[in-house]
Amino acid sequence: MVLVSRIVVALLGVLGAIYAGRTFDLVGRFDSSSYAYTAFGIIIFLAFSVGWMVGWIVGKGLARGFKRVERAAQSRSAGELTVGAVGLLVGLLVSALLYLPVHALPYIGNWVLLPMVLVLSYLFAFTAAKKHRGILRLVGVHSLGDADVEAGPSSSSTLVDTSAIIDGRIADIVRTGFLGGELVVPEFVLKELQQVADSADPLKRARGRRGLQVVQDLRGDVPVATPDVDYPQVADVDAKLLKLAKERGMPILTTDFNLNRLAQIQDVQVLNVNDLANALKPAVLPGERLDVLLLKEGKESNQGVGYLDDGTMVVVERARERIGETLGVQVTSVLQQPSGKIIFTKIASDGES
Repeated sequence: MVLVSRIVVALLGVLGAIYAGRTFDLVGRFDSSSYAYTAFGIIIFLAFSVGWMVGWIVGKGLARGFKRVERAAQSRSAGELTVGAVGLLVGLLVSALLYLPVHALPYIGNWVLLPMVLVLSYLFAFTAAKKHRGILRLVGVHSLGDADVEAGPSSSSTLVDTSAIIDGRIADIVRTGFLGGELVVPEFVLKELQQVADSADPLKRARGRRGLQVVQDLRGDVPVATPDVDYPQVADVDAKLLKLAKERGMPILTTDFNLNRLAQIQDVQVLNVNDLANALKPAVLPGERLDVLLLKEGKESNQGVGYLDDGTMVVVERARERIGETLGVQVTSVLQQPSGKIIFTKIASDGES
């Protein structure tokens, strides 16, 4: 866009210089034709240079404007856009009908025409877009308006956070069929993944590359959209996700505890992979007996720590000296935390079952 704008504006500058030279007969004003053509060439070169620089400014402005239009269009339903476009055409038609009476007004007729066209076009387009469902019902069309609103982006699309992609379990959830619809991975999330994949830290680099591979693999199972949306005024990726989720009414799939809390504060629906994993873990009741391999010492004195097959931490009282053994333990209590469950146990006696 910037390059095209530069070329167009520079050519317009050159054409303008040539037209001005012919109009004012700049060549004929010089005594020597050689100097005249040299001066004329310098003027054309200056016009081209100025046009090239102005074209950069114009191109940047047009690019930002097109980005805003694209973001606005992506957040609107098909029915709203269609009816709004029809409203714009009606506004232009009404302006054309009013041209003759307004143009005939003394003194102010010519000055009122352009503001009248702009105001009427905007009012008709804005009103039609706001009332698009009612207008579509009047003409017997329901699919463009009601279906978009009733289904809504939240019922068919899910925003995916960087942490959920790197975690990798999203691919297994999708394959089971529990998470359907379209997954939306915004461009700024992909950029963050790319930055992690390019990190100098080998561990971060491996995580980032795995995340990019997960996105690629997901395309074979469900529709994956990667809209080129961004909020330059917002620096944090989590804040961008929350803003996009509120604008489009979509839930966020994440494993990030802080993002989960921020989303709840801002009334944004969150699908937390960790919460799902915890909910699927088998329930353990006080008094139940387990067999656990103790792997390390606990935080408190005389505690041993082991893990169940699903990764649940098991804390065994008075078992510090038994690390490395597989013990039969009895559940005393279960602590539910955002990071998962912690099961507190004691060594079961031979008489307990």
